[in-house]
Amino acid sequence: MWAVMHLRLIVPADRSQLVVDTLLADPRVTSIVRLPGAAHRPAGDVIECDVTREATSDILTWLKHEGLYDEGAVALTGVDASPSRNAQTAEKAAPGAPDDAVIWDAVVDQAYNEAGGSWVYYAFLTLATMIASVAVITDSSILVVGAMVVGPEFGVVAALAVGLFLRKGGLARASVLLLLKGFIVAIALTALAALLARAVGWVDAGDVTAARPLTGFIWRPDRWSAVVAVLAGCAGVLSQTAGRGNALVGVFISVTTVPAAGDLALSLALWAPHQIGGSAAQLGINLAGMTVAGVLTLVLQRSIWRIYLRAKRGRAGARVEA
Repeated sequence: MWAVMHLRLIVPADRSQLVVDTLLADPRVTSIVRLPGAAHRPAGDVIECDVTREATSDILTWLKHEGLYDEGAVALTGVDASPSRNAQTAEKAAPGAPDDAVIWDAVVDQAYNEAGGSWVYYAFLTLATMIASVAVITDSSILVVGAMVVGPEFGVVAALAVGLFLRKGGLARASVLLLLKGFIVAIALTALAALLARAVGWVDAGDVTAARPLTGFIWRPDRWSAVVAVLAGCAGVLSQTAGRGNALVGVFISVTTVPAAGDLALSLALWAPHQIGGSAAQLGINLAGMTVAGVLTLVLQRSIWRIYLRAKRGRAGARVEA
């Protein structure tokens, strides 16, 4: 998690002094550097600074309001460590804790990137689904975990939650379409691979319908499937908005999306009709649960932060009057 963010701006020369003065006036900003005429595309001055995570959204909102997103350029990166006294002073001037602050522009930008799709996304989702199908055949819980970790779908689910929460219809539609297309392609290719494996005598319907004490849960969803999906969705969105990406591994291992897709592909290819509905339901429950939980988490985060800032300003005003 980054307590300090590094901001690099390209600002038209006639607006540069305004930006520098605004940054200097904010005690939550430090390490301000101005390089006149250093930028060429777009042309302008380069301004760099370190901003506390809690103040980053405020600074970015002001820059957008001033039109600098269109007239200049904005780049944001996390600072792994900033032990200087100036940085510590800036952090003390910022209300709240870095974990609690959401950098909404970064969240939205990441969401659009996730919803854009690429052949790599389809490749990872297909490979994960194929690993899950092997896990079903061999009744291997280790392979189930491996398939969960390889699957790239949570980023798209998080993008869908962001699109719904911020009412960005284009982002929400792109996310839904990518999820649908991704799982259709992954299930279809895995089913074709299963048919090929059956043709050479490697598998048959009995491998899917046989007792599977370690992986049978994949096609038998219950109330706990919904509970885990909701909890994982909350944890996943919170880890992304708070900058704690290491928690995502736990989210990947918790949800049964990719394993359900692998079971569904095998059930279709080797024709185990009594498992098709169960695995499809498991997939749908997990995707829906994570999406709903993601939206609720974003609502809660924004509400808590606004309540905290309101209370902070109220206490500050009371001290001034006293």
